[in-house]
Amino acid sequence: MNGYIRANEVRVVAPDGSQIGVKKLSEALWLADQLGLDLVEVAPNAKPPVCRLMDYGKYKYEQSVRDREARKKQTRTVIKEARLTPRIAEHDFDMQARRTKEWLAEGDKVKVTVRFRGRERERPEFGQRVLDKLVEAIGDYGIIEQAAGFEGRNLIMTLAPNKRRPKDEEQAIEDQAGDLAGDEEE
Repeated sequence: MNGYIRANEVRVVAPDGSQIGVKKLSEALWLADQLGLDLVEVAPNAKPPVCRLMDYGKYKYEQSVRDREARKKQTRTVIKEARLTPRIAEHDFDMQARRTKEWLAEGDKVKVTVRFRGRERERPEFGQRVLDKLVEAIGDYGIIEQAAGFEGRNLIMTLAPNKRRPKDEEQAIEDQAGDLAGDEEE
């Protein structure tokens, strides 16, 4: 045939995937109408073009359901930021450590920034001590994803949630209290 395409003929595929054969376009449309289905072109570049008999509305609906399910299973990475200074007060540090733990427990990543102002920049080891203390404070909640490094005048470290974190003590205590309350009601 050497590049010649018969535009009025198409290869027709049944809804179950079996081949019906090459039909004239008008016959294929008549067959789709008789079966109450749509004639959908699935391979326009084939010779002859391939068309499938299907309920197109049902197909689109099922595809949207599959897409929705796939989106539910996706996880979105959220990066929270904790800002510290080399001379942070103890209470402020405890608040930041607690917030960082909460974010990591929820599955978010945390970017920890130690901001140096003025002459503080001359003593970067103070900022490193604060970061080390924070890593120690969060314990098993997170792991260091990116080690501390300078970006301009800020010392930055990234923490990621620990997937293999053991059940924390507070949750274990709550579970025990719930079990005891359940026993008393019986």
